[in-house]
Amino acid sequence: MIVSSPLDFREAARRRLPPFLFDYVDGGAFSEETMDANRAALKTVRPRQRVLRDVSALSLETRILGETMDMPVMLAPIGLGGMMRRRGELQVARAARAANVPYILSTVSVCPLADVIAASGAPIWFQLYVLKDRGFMRHALERAQAMGVTKLVFTVDMPLPGARYRDAHSGMSGPAAPMRRMLQAVTHPRWAWDVGLLGRPHDLGNISHYRQKPTDLADYIGWLGANFDPSITWSDLEWIRDFWQGEMIVKGVLDAADARDAVRLGADGVIVSNHGGRQLDGAISTAEALPAIADAVGDELTVLVDGGVRTGLDVVRMLALGARGVLLGRAYIYALAAEGEAGVTRLLDLIAQGMKVTMALSGVTSVKDITRDMLV
Repeated sequence: MIVSSPLDFREAARRRLPPFLFDYVDGGAFSEETMDANRAALKTVRPRQRVLRDVSALSLETRILGETMDMPVMLAPIGLGGMMRRRGELQVARAARAANVPYILSTVSVCPLADVIAASGAPIWFQLYVLKDRGFMRHALERAQAMGVTKLVFTVDMPLPGARYRDAHSGMSGPAAPMRRMLQAVTHPRWAWDVGLLGRPHDLGNISHYRQKPTDLADYIGWLGANFDPSITWSDLEWIRDFWQGEMIVKGVLDAADARDAVRLGADGVIVSNHGGRQLDGAISTAEALPAIADAVGDELTVLVDGGVRTGLDVVRMLALGARGVLLGRAYIYALAAEGEAGVTRLLDLIAQGMKVTMALSGVTSVKDITRDMLV
């Protein structure tokens, strides 16, 4: 399959992955209204076309939370990345390093943090959930700090997991799930060889290190289900802010009032996110929520955003709405599943090209000039 657009990777990923993995990545909660709204809302953000302006010297370089990066893009934390391609998180880390953009490793990665840092050769960011097992949280924070991680992304929008019907339909969960997954692997031999056989161990490295025993997919679903904490409040996060010596970014904010609470907590940044439409279905899209949050707290902490971003044009749209940086999620996971490290590298090249074209045709030459003034 010829890939000429970031959007092409989705179909390539669908062909290669067993349905239980493709639907895990591709699906949202309930009837997937919010997931679809993320994309639909972005399409309504219209840049102004400007002409006869010197756009011969374009630069995407930016500085976010003390890090200089080649473009204002980060690779979001996504669980089970190592099941999409053999040792997938290592491949993503190498592609991110080559593009000089941050990679945020998920708590529930297949490859453990130490291996990903070694593969990256550069600082990565680490994501952590709010969990009942505070011992695991402290263990994860201590290990991350000892390994030189300075950016903690704290996900707060999962007091309970959303109702993801596709997972039950596809075999990720539900009756006879292990047998259904095995049968799907047999019918997808390229994945079965690359990941099913050569990608072992199929383990959740960060959790296994703490539990001192392997944590497979069934354990993952059970352990997470038992450990999400619906009683968590802002005051419960204060010990993390006190313990963590680096920057802390709160992920999962959709309301300006919650963003103000993040300021009071002492967070360094927030990520405007609805978890890719995988939590509260019917919630506002991130493109709709972003301007009010940026106006409310943008002078006091760094505002980042994710949700529905697939192209360089989408990145520019989010920046114009008030974000300092934009997280790619499904976009890079599709690319990873389709072509591995080379796919992620290709995707990031296409994102950069799309940003430059959008900026040039809008008459801006640097990231700092991308403001709401460039929107219709």
